[in-house]
Amino acid sequence: MIINKTAYSVYILTNYNKTVLYTGITNNLEVRIVEHFLQAGDNKSFTGKYYVHFLLYYEDYKYVNEAIAREKEIKGWKRFKKDNLIKSMNPDFKFLNVELFGKWPPDKL
Repeated sequence: MIINKTAYSVYILTNYNKTVLYTGITNNLEVRIVEHFLQAGDNKSFTGKYYVHFLLYYEDYKYVNEAIAREKEIKGWKRFKKDNLIKSMNPDFKFLNVELFGKWPPDKL
Protein backbone atom coordinates (compact mmCIF):
# COMPACT_ATOMS: atom_id res chain seq x y z
CA MET A 1 0.00 0.00 0.00
CA ILE A 2 1.14 3.52 -0.72
CA ILE A 3 0.12 6.39 1.51
CA ASN A 4 -0.28 9.83 -0.04
CA LYS A 5 1.98 11.87 2.23
CA THR A 6 0.24 15.15 1.35
CA ALA A 7 -3.18 13.85 2.34
CA TYR A 8 -4.99 13.91 5.63
CA SER A 9 -5.67 10.49 7.03
CA VAL A 10 -8.51 9.33 9.22
CA TYR A 11 -7.37 6.20 11.02
CA ILE A 12 -8.55 3.57 13.46
CA LEU A 13 -6.16 2.04 15.97
CA THR A 14 -6.53 -0.73 18.50
CA ASN A 15 -4.59 -2.37 21.30
CA TYR A 16 -2.87 -5.77 21.05
CA ASN A 17 -5.98 -7.69 22.17
CA LYS A 18 -8.24 -5.65 19.86
CA THR A 19 -10.57 -4.70 22.71
CA VAL A 20 -10.36 -0.92 22.22
CA LEU A 21 -10.79 1.26 19.13
CA TYR A 22 -9.50 4.80 18.68
CA THR A 23 -10.29 7.05 15.72
CA GLY A 24 -8.05 9.97 14.84
CA ILE A 25 -6.90 12.31 12.08
CA THR A 26 -3.41 13.30 10.97
CA ASN A 27 -1.43 14.73 8.07
CA ASN A 28 1.36 12.17 8.60
CA LEU A 29 0.07 8.72 9.46
CA GLU A 30 3.38 7.06 10.25
CA VAL A 31 4.62 9.84 12.54
CA ARG A 32 1.30 10.02 14.37
CA ILE A 33 1.16 6.29 15.06
CA VAL A 34 4.75 6.34 16.30
CA GLU A 35 3.70 9.15 18.65
CA HIS A 36 0.88 6.95 19.95
CA PHE A 37 3.38 4.10 20.40
CA LEU A 38 5.74 6.32 22.38
CA GLN A 39 2.86 7.27 24.73
CA ALA A 40 2.27 3.61 25.69
CA GLY A 41 1.75 3.33 29.43
CA ASP A 42 1.07 7.05 29.89
CA ASN A 43 -2.28 7.35 31.67
CA LYS A 44 -2.63 11.00 30.58
CA SER A 45 -3.80 9.94 27.12
CA PHE A 46 -6.41 7.39 26.04
CA THR A 47 -4.07 5.69 23.58
CA GLY A 48 -1.27 5.60 26.12
CA LYS A 49 -3.43 4.23 28.91
CA TYR A 50 -4.77 1.39 26.76
CA TYR A 51 -1.63 0.79 24.64
CA VAL A 52 -3.46 1.70 21.45
CA HIS A 53 -1.00 1.94 18.55
CA PHE A 54 -1.89 -0.88 16.15
CA LEU A 55 -3.33 0.36 12.86
CA LEU A 56 -6.42 -1.44 11.56
CA TYR A 57 -7.88 1.03 9.08
CA TYR A 58 -7.27 4.34 7.35
CA GLU A 59 -8.75 6.61 4.68
CA ASP A 60 -6.97 9.48 2.91
CA TYR A 61 -8.51 12.86 2.13
CA LYS A 62 -7.19 15.79 0.15
CA TYR A 63 -8.88 18.42 2.32
CA VAL A 64 -8.69 18.65 6.09
CA ASN A 65 -12.35 19.66 6.47
CA GLU A 66 -13.44 16.42 4.77
CA ALA A 67 -11.18 14.37 7.05
CA ILE A 68 -12.46 16.12 10.17
CA ALA A 69 -16.07 15.51 9.15
CA ARG A 70 -15.34 11.82 8.53
CA GLU A 71 -13.51 11.44 11.85
CA LYS A 72 -16.50 12.93 13.69
CA GLU A 73 -18.88 10.66 11.78
CA ILE A 74 -16.93 7.50 12.66
CA LYS A 75 -16.50 8.55 16.30
CA GLY A 76 -20.29 8.74 16.58
CA TRP A 77 -20.79 5.14 15.50
CA LYS A 78 -21.35 2.06 17.65
CA ARG A 79 -18.60 -0.56 17.79
CA PHE A 80 -20.28 -2.98 15.36
CA LYS A 81 -20.48 -0.31 12.66
CA LYS A 82 -16.79 0.54 13.14
CA ASP A 83 -15.97 -3.17 12.96
CA ASN A 84 -17.82 -3.43 9.65
CA LEU A 85 -15.92 -0.45 8.27
CA ILE A 86 -12.61 -2.04 9.25
CA LYS A 87 -13.68 -5.36 7.68
CA SER A 88 -14.39 -3.58 4.39
CA MET A 89 -10.66 -2.89 4.01
CA ASN A 90 -9.07 -5.33 6.43
CA PRO A 91 -11.33 -8.40 6.81
CA ASP A 92 -8.89 -10.26 9.07
CA PHE A 93 -8.35 -7.29 11.42
CA LYS A 94 -4.60 -7.66 10.94
CA PHE A 95 -2.27 -4.96 12.18
CA LEU A 96 -1.15 -2.82 9.21
CA ASN A 97 1.86 -1.20 10.87
CA VAL A 98 4.54 -3.40 9.27
CA GLU A 99 2.80 -3.47 5.89
CA LEU A 100 2.67 0.33 5.71
CA PHE A 101 5.75 1.41 7.62
CA GLY A 102 8.14 -1.49 6.98
CA LYS A 103 9.15 -2.01 10.59
CA TRP A 104 7.29 -2.29 13.83
CA PRO A 105 7.80 -1.37 16.59
CA PRO A 106 9.70 1.76 15.60
CA ASP A 107 13.09 2.69 16.98
CA LYS A 108 12.23 6.32 17.73
CA LEU A 109 11.19 9.45 15.87
